[in-house]
Amino acid sequence: MIRRTKIVATLGPATDPPDVLFQMCRAGLDVARINFSHGSSADHLQRIQALRAASALAGRYVAILGDLSGPKIRIESFIEGRVQLIEGAAFALDTVLDPAMGTVSSVGIAYKELIKDVAVGDTLLLNDGLIVLEVTLIQATCIHTRVLVGGELSNRKGVNRKGGGISAPALTDKDHEDIIFSAQNDVDYLALSFVRNGDDVRQARELLKKAGSSARIVAKIERQEAVTELAGIIEASDVIMVARGDLGVEMGYAALTGLQKTIIQNTRQHNRIVITATQMMESMINSPVPTRAEVSDVANAVMDGTDAVMLSAETAAGKYPVKALEAMAEVIQGAETYQLANYKARERTDITFTHTDQAIANAVMYTANHMNVRAIVALTETGSTALWMSRLRSDIPIYAFTRHSDTLRRVTLYRGVYPVSFDLSSGGGHPLEFDVFEILLDLKLVNEGDLLIITKGELSGVQGGTNSMRILKVWRS
Repeated sequence: MIRRTKIVATLGPATDPPDVLFQMCRAGLDVARINFSHGSSADHLQRIQALRAASALAGRYVAILGDLSGPKIRIESFIEGRVQLIEGAAFALDTVLDPAMGTVSSVGIAYKELIKDVAVGDTLLLNDGLIVLEVTLIQATCIHTRVLVGGELSNRKGVNRKGGGISAPALTDKDHEDIIFSAQNDVDYLALSFVRNGDDVRQARELLKKAGSSARIVAKIERQEAVTELAGIIEASDVIMVARGDLGVEMGYAALTGLQKTIIQNTRQHNRIVITATQMMESMINSPVPTRAEVSDVANAVMDGTDAVMLSAETAAGKYPVKALEAMAEVIQGAETYQLANYKARERTDITFTHTDQAIANAVMYTANHMNVRAIVALTETGSTALWMSRLRSDIPIYAFTRHSDTLRRVTLYRGVYPVSFDLSSGGGHPLEFDVFEILLDLKLVNEGDLLIITKGELSGVQGGTNSMRILKVWRS
């Protein structure tokens, strides 16, 4: 069985040693994430170049996802690197304190406007919610708090306001620089952190376009405001990421599972891609095997219909980056085996088609669900027909045949869609289906006598021009 759900893995120091990226590509890496929050542009460029070399050597198409830092609200640093906060003690966030002079009684805050976003009685959550502070007094340059839940606090930890409400814009000056870098290095997807609404996504898209990039936009849902504005964000985006770290801190962990399911369902219904991320196999940073809870977490995301699951520190900084990817692939296939055993074909009867390729895609999936079709081939320029078809969750593999390298990489994120390099214009005068049959037979993806559906446009090279489908029996010419 071919794995349908895709794997996004973060590159970092743990993936830098020779041969690690090659092993990850061989193990099934679909999309490599570059986290712009860590490392220099030189580091990112070196990893992009290494990834492209490794994927070529492994014979796989791997997309690159650049993840913008965004306005992460952080404390500054402590004189001794860390402090121990005691429950009931006073602690201040001081906007004018020297960034390196934090103590057990106060620390600097990198985001100076935080003082305008909070009020007395608010709860502030530091270090992913491990430290809890109650705001007791606000002065001109200082937020005074009382420690409700203490513990160790070290340099540059994140700050969230319970319930959301931070006014920081989604794009920082550093993000603008990283957008230009992404355009210059043909990054396939760009993730936008701390999105508030659809306008944030549209602004990022304009900046990308101005920089000469056609990268697709990934909107990370990690603020309470983003949940409120979810419909508008989905409409403006190409991909939605359920970023469960900050989202869980702001919304509360009890609400997180329901939110994840809702976001996945709504995103797929609007024909967008969805990634589930954060702490999926966190224990594998230091352990060669995942916990049973992590196995269930990944499997449930797969059965919810996510297009991809993501590894973060597990591959970027963990001891076992290749094993983490292999373990995730194994769990995905186990979940998909269960899904297929209980699969029921579903058709979308509640929508009005707005594009011809959307209508063709729905006709294809209806036909495939009612015939013994082995595979679907979409002859495509942009991959849009394959995307439409993948939203219907058929158990039939969809092969995106295209001549465009960016499309070959892009579809690696689509659930159940697989890229195949194919130039429609290079045929030798015989019917193109013979070339398609030969490729699939040589790759051992179909057998002679299997039924196949092929979609294509009447005019080669026209984007969004798919307007026909054919049902064919595979045979060698």
